[in-house]
Amino acid sequence: MTDWSVHFQWSYLRQPSTGPPYSNAPRAGPGILAYKLRPPAREESVPGKDSKGSYEGCRNADNANRAVLPRRGARVSASPLNINAPRLVADLTALGRIGRVDSGGISRSSFSAADTEARAWYRARCADAGLSVREDGVGNLIVSSPNAAAQIAERPAVWSGSHLDTVPNGGQFDGALGALAALECLRRIHEEGIELERPVCSIVYTDEEGNFAHLLGSSAMARGYSRAELEAMVGRDGDRFVDTFIAAGGDLTAATRTKIDPATLHSTVELHIEQGPTLEALGHQIGVVTGIVGLGGGEVTFRGRADHAGTTPMNQRKDAMVAAGAFVAALPELAPQTSDRSVITCGMVTVSPGSANVIPDSARVSVDFRDPVRENVAALEAAIRNTARDIAARYGLAVTVDLEDSIPPAPLNSGIQDIIASRAEARGLSSWPMPSGAGHDSQNLAPLVPTGMIFVPSIGGRSHCPEEDTSWADVENGANVLLDTLIQLAGG
Repeated sequence: MTDWSVHFQWSYLRQPSTGPPYSNAPRAGPGILAYKLRPPAREESVPGKDSKGSYEGCRNADNANRAVLPRRGARVSASPLNINAPRLVADLTALGRIGRVDSGGISRSSFSAADTEARAWYRARCADAGLSVREDGVGNLIVSSPNAAAQIAERPAVWSGSHLDTVPNGGQFDGALGALAALECLRRIHEEGIELERPVCSIVYTDEEGNFAHLLGSSAMARGYSRAELEAMVGRDGDRFVDTFIAAGGDLTAATRTKIDPATLHSTVELHIEQGPTLEALGHQIGVVTGIVGLGGGEVTFRGRADHAGTTPMNQRKDAMVAAGAFVAALPELAPQTSDRSVITCGMVTVSPGSANVIPDSARVSVDFRDPVRENVAALEAAIRNTARDIAARYGLAVTVDLEDSIPPAPLNSGIQDIIASRAEARGLSSWPMPSGAGHDSQNLAPLVPTGMIFVPSIGGRSHCPEEDTSWADVENGANVLLDTLIQLAGG
């Protein structure tokens, strides 16, 4: 097992082995180095990989990381294949208008009217390009080229994509960049008639932002959901998943049949904005993601007694909101007691009955907690449960702690990291190895198949807000590195 805690810290500190130093690296535009149409280099026989290109036993991060693709040191030829940058910019701009709210942000919660509109728009763009779209039982979209030869289309595929849903009042690039850049890469491969050894697919994952569950779409692919689990899901606005899903045209039975066979995938790569300040601060254009943080979340509900706000003495109250306030105030102390990389956030508090002159009888608090070490995620969960119980006892209240199954940290494939770094260097772009402090759909795929991620800088480190921004030059750079990486993984 990889020593993830050491790996995670070290990835911040080690100097990149290739490329210009960040102190004087130019902000280069798109380069001309990509891949020549040629037979793929002969791959080494690697542990876990059979002669058909599928991966035996890649059920954990160690196995997925050992299945290195392709042989290191293989010569890669060059040709001037680039993404269509004006088209990608136009797509991102058009998508950014869907769900735009008066405050300037974007609100496209999963299965909302805005999310449905965005998905219909995406499907139309696929149709315009002559691509085929398949939808699974929870709404994940899998896009492919119908031009792939039959024997190629049946081989394990290379996937790339992200999500179209947003947080409330979110930004234009989170998820959208990865989803639309993957589509653009597939369009270019399709338009140019590039012959590859395995198919490339563009993916849109459902509900990445966790309106109903953290990384819902990719979790449905990686582990699947039972009907009971789906029926128990409640959204951030209090709506039941089954009601919203069925109203949007979903089939609950089909939603329980979404688990994928890892043998059908060769590898996955996701392009994403960094959502933090590191790349911009260091002057690097490409982030090579070494691993993704583990995360958990859910709700803590304190239950007291509703009484008159004016006639009930302070020492006789069972005020659920007071207990919730004490709980929220205690959270910042729990994180550093666990590790210096732990974080805990409360983003929502719902009070009942919700009247200024009634003592609250119920206060529901959301919690989101993360750490790059699996054991620390478990420790955070235990600390949250114990703190909630202690505070409830202090105020004489009942408490319910309802937390989702946590998603473990995910080291990413070292071979794909090498490919990303080399493709960035070939285009004259500086890269930097770094972990992801945000959760991503890629971490659900990483234990199953070799997985990589590419980051591009976030201006001011801002994300999950209307001010979220990334320069168009960085959008183009990231998409071109993604295109190069996908073609190499697909045997081009």
